[in-house]
Amino acid sequence: MGLSVGIIGLPNVGKSTTFNVLTKTQNAQSANYPFCTIEPNKAVVPVPDSRLGDIAKIINPQKILHSVIEFVDIAGLVKGASKGEGLGNQFLANIKEADALLHIVRCFEDSNITHVEGRIDPIKDIEIIELELLFADLQTLEKRIERLNRASKSSKDSAKSLQMALALKKHLEENKPIRIFENKDDEEFIALNKELRFLSNKELIYGANVDESMDNKYLDSLKEYASKNASEVITICSKLEEEMIEMSDEERAEFLESIGIKENGLEQIIKTSFKKLNLISYFTAGVKEVRSWTIPAGATAPQAAGVIHNDFEKGFIKAEIIAYDDFIKYGGEQKSKEAGAMRIEGKEYIMKDGDIAHFRFNV
Repeated sequence: MGLSVGIIGLPNVGKSTTFNVLTKTQNAQSANYPFCTIEPNKAVVPVPDSRLGDIAKIINPQKILHSVIEFVDIAGLVKGASKGEGLGNQFLANIKEADALLHIVRCFEDSNITHVEGRIDPIKDIEIIELELLFADLQTLEKRIERLNRASKSSKDSAKSLQMALALKKHLEENKPIRIFENKDDEEFIALNKELRFLSNKELIYGANVDESMDNKYLDSLKEYASKNASEVITICSKLEEEMIEMSDEERAEFLESIGIKENGLEQIIKTSFKKLNLISYFTAGVKEVRSWTIPAGATAPQAAGVIHNDFEKGFIKAEIIAYDDFIKYGGEQKSKEAGAMRIEGKEYIMKDGDIAHFRFNV
């Protein structure tokens, strides 16, 4: 499965600039006026993982293939977008399929860059955007309720779905995001969310866009707000990230170290996204390619095999598993096998982060 992150925020907070630096491209236009982004910008980038390189040094494969992450940058939202203000919320459909939302929040002062609300206040900015997401969900839900009302007269299943939809509507009308809805384990909710992809149910990561000092008076209040709402904050400086676009990996590492930062923006987002979405990586390794795959934590071996191809899951027989640390320690598959570090696992095996797997199947 590929990880997808939607980038949202008010106009002029640095969304498109952040998109550019995260994807190391200049395809997303950025300028100092609202609604600079009209069409959604999309980019697919590899997920950095140094373990792939370590495995490749032992195998010397023809190719190294990373897991991927897709970023989708949509037009900035403003207060009243759900009622048609600005460009309205017409672009929200472009992030319906996103696994998580990266909310870029302006935490810098610059008189040369206008703020659509006329002041710098990260918490109020967040509240504006999240209210618009909530209103968008409410509009989507009301349309579904109309259909369920008609269908419920002749279908018990539709009647159950209608009751769940009405409960969700009441929840949203109290200005509460679906993220904190109590009955998210119910089958009816799962079915509705799978179909409607509620925006206010998605995991949120706040990207605090700060100035070059990387130390900011707005950060404490933002982190406190995020903590209360079970969300995460990453700190990025789009200006500094822009300077690193043309740098080599070595130059970038030296630059980050010189300013006291351990990870760049992309690495922070991926690490936080994996944590919030409860994802892990496993590897397949051979002379043709060494490759990483993204799966949910708790996935069984057949489910992990199914990420490669559905037939692998359907015809699963067994999995040959070597832990990453053992693979590196013993210097490859054969020596790991000789040392007793290769395990044969069946259908019930729960995959671990860093497993190197070879699946046996029959179709």
